[in-house]
Amino acid sequence: MSYDTVIRNAQVVDGRGVDIFTADVALKDGRIARVAENIEAPASEIVEAGGRYLAPGFIDVHTHDDLEVINNPDMLAKTSQGVTSVIVGNCGISASPVRLTREPPDPLNLLGDQGDFVYSRFSDYVRAVTLAKPSVNVAALVGHTALRNNHMKDLTRTASVTELSAMSAQLHDALAEGALGMSSGLAYANAQGADINEVLALVKELKVFGAIYTTHLRTEFDQIIEALGEALDTAASARVPLVVSHLKCAGKGNWGRSTEVLAHLEAAAHTQKLACDCYPYSASSSTLDLKQVTGDSDIFITWSRPHPDQGGRPLADIARDWNVSLLAAAEALQPAGAVYHCMDPEDVRTILKHPLTMVGSDGLPNDPHPHPRLWGAFPRVLAHYCRDEGLFDLPTAVHKMSGRSAAEFNLTDRGLIAEGYYADLVLFDWDKLESPANYLQPVQRARGIESVWVNGVLSYQPDRETPGRAGQFLYRKNQ
Repeated sequence: MSYDTVIRNAQVVDGRGVDIFTADVALKDGRIARVAENIEAPASEIVEAGGRYLAPGFIDVHTHDDLEVINNPDMLAKTSQGVTSVIVGNCGISASPVRLTREPPDPLNLLGDQGDFVYSRFSDYVRAVTLAKPSVNVAALVGHTALRNNHMKDLTRTASVTELSAMSAQLHDALAEGALGMSSGLAYANAQGADINEVLALVKELKVFGAIYTTHLRTEFDQIIEALGEALDTAASARVPLVVSHLKCAGKGNWGRSTEVLAHLEAAAHTQKLACDCYPYSASSSTLDLKQVTGDSDIFITWSRPHPDQGGRPLADIARDWNVSLLAAAEALQPAGAVYHCMDPEDVRTILKHPLTMVGSDGLPNDPHPHPRLWGAFPRVLAHYCRDEGLFDLPTAVHKMSGRSAAEFNLTDRGLIAEGYYADLVLFDWDKLESPANYLQPVQRARGIESVWVNGVLSYQPDRETPGRAGQFLYRKNQ
């Protein structure tokens, strides 16, 4: 037999979290055809790994790339990190199904402007992704806030029986068309009004399809245990898997509580299927939230609609220049985006290390001055936390970004280097690996990522912009 590609003499980190081994890996028709100590069969391309590390392509389980995969399908911010699959539609916001007759409500405006939301059915979005053929695979959640936008004029209250029925029907249709599940963003003003009964009624729709529920908790500050309890109860009542999004202990008054929060997750994991994700930074990023404007932590403004010239500056500097309070400056900048330095680095380490935790970037590609996680989350886990700090070994780090993620989201034949699996792969130089993206200069490619294959097609090398685009839409598989 001849192969399309043979990668020789690689240190294989196969995504299971087990020991690294040396092997050749052969690719054929988009799949991994063979993994063996020595493959001598002819191939159209031979890649000499020379002992460098070969891992499954990383799966970014928490993204806001909904429109990016269509508008900028090269997806360089992701492939340059070794990411080969993205899950979109997180935090209650999704590009579909959405109908807008006004400017998108916060935080739907993180994804784009009113004219960008043209996918009133989930199948319309699937078709657009397929036509765009991005460089990464795409799986999609339906946003709870997106559903509320479609059927409610006043987003500050809970849904009426009629509105909830319409939301449930639309969610049902999207699930039938292949959506992974539903996400919520209950911390945001336009979803906080939803009571637990509204959320539970929608989450129950997921059970019929074997779908998943992910949630940005109602709060990540002082009442985080209560918010976590609500999420656990909702998922348990509906008997669906739960993923807690970007788990963190936000606000100085909340620092040091990560062990307590994780203990609640561990206890619940004995009786229900659950996981969490986090990004490897101690600063968050979203729209500018007046409730978070205090003197406890530094806030960096990334964009402002009325004052675009103030984007890229600390809020404290803006307030000083204007001779007003932090809150007054923030009010004048609205609507705006911000980075909040609101976490204890030790809490980030504790959560990232936990066995229930996967890795998600939570990057905002539409942000003119994005958080460095957009370009650097995955190499930062490998280079900083794994290699330099020894938080976990390399097989564990890769498992958190591949095999574990594919299993939690039920992505068929993804996330492992194994015969018959899709050939989503990343070849990297362990010694040279580095994430140079930082808060002042966030748009920087990782160093040490040498080659990335998506469905067997070479899709990234640092000296070539986009060798090929072969991403697929990943439909939900019924469990």
